Amino acid sequence: MKQNVFNFKVVIMQDEDGMFVADVPAIPGCHTQGETYEEAIKNIEEAIRLCLDVAEEDESYRDSIDFTQQKTPRFFGMSDIFVPTPRFL
Repeated sequence: MKQNVFNFKVVIMQDEDGMFVADVPAIPGCHTQGETYEEAIKNIEEAIRLCLDVAEEDESYRDSIDFTQQKTPRFFGMSDIFVPTPRFL
């Protein structure tokens, strides 16, 4: 039996305190953190499931989730852009 799955894009950044902060742009308010990258991944998987549980009961929240990324692959990238240090720093 084929299982249907969704593939949500997740942004993970390390903050100034060393914590890994994970965010799902397609799901408003779906974010978490972890002391390690692996912990952040585990936590965001749980956060996604919890958000989808809320969406099952709350139609307005469900409507705010961008499920279109599941149908059409979109570019998702990250790049370092180097610019001169501003004079005010």
